[in-house]
Amino acid sequence: MKNKKAIITGGSRGLGKATAIAFAKEGVDIAITGRNEKLLKETVSELETFGINATYSAFDVGSYQDVKIGIKNIINKLGSVDILVNNAGTAAFGSFNEMDVSQWSQIIQTNLMGMYYVTKEVLPYLLSQNEGDIINISSTAGLNGNANTSAYSASKFAVIGMSESLMKEVRKNNIRVCTLTPSTIETDMAIDLGITKKDSHDSVLQPSDFAELIVASIKLPRRAMLKGASLWSTNP
Repeated sequence: MKNKKAIITGGSRGLGKATAIAFAKEGVDIAITGRNEKLLKETVSELETFGINATYSAFDVGSYQDVKIGIKNIINKLGSVDILVNNAGTAAFGSFNEMDVSQWSQIIQTNLMGMYYVTKEVLPYLLSQNEGDIINISSTAGLNGNANTSAYSASKFAVIGMSESLMKEVRKNNIRVCTLTPSTIETDMAIDLGITKKDSHDSVLQPSDFAELIVASIKLPRRAMLKGASLWSTNP
């Protein structure tokens, strides 16, 4: 992976940051995206301590105009791109009738359309070099629906469908598309939503666990592709 170039959306904290650090340890140059410029700058400074080139672009993946500008700026800074990790996402839970229409729509806009926008802008670069890796982060909520998760599950089900379709479309171009469906991981978002508690290291998956899976999938020989995988905690 050394000297590869990677773009990680939602890269300033949680799964995105853990993946960025894991990549940096492998010698990958990294661009991270997010909406909080302060956190992005802090993460870039941390990544640079590993001796790699790191940069960022602050934008909302749910805005296509912002994505077009942001990705263009990133490519100009990185020079090229080999790996895309679509990690940016949001979540909210509530009953089907109680959740406001605008909130339901926003979850779809960020989790599905945001992934589509970013991939649409990055894919031409991967096609031009006839090689690349795209890692799309879905969720176990995209495998099975549950009460009060209609918006989140709908977005994550859709991510799986889009990813699998794209995978079959670009395999001939030596581009591997992998869809990952993690169970609960101790991230800031999961803690804020009350899904897990802080410092549950012995009972809940950690972001670094998931980052290891991503690195392992990319390290596979080019003849091999991990189509999808679910990561669960050993603790019920």
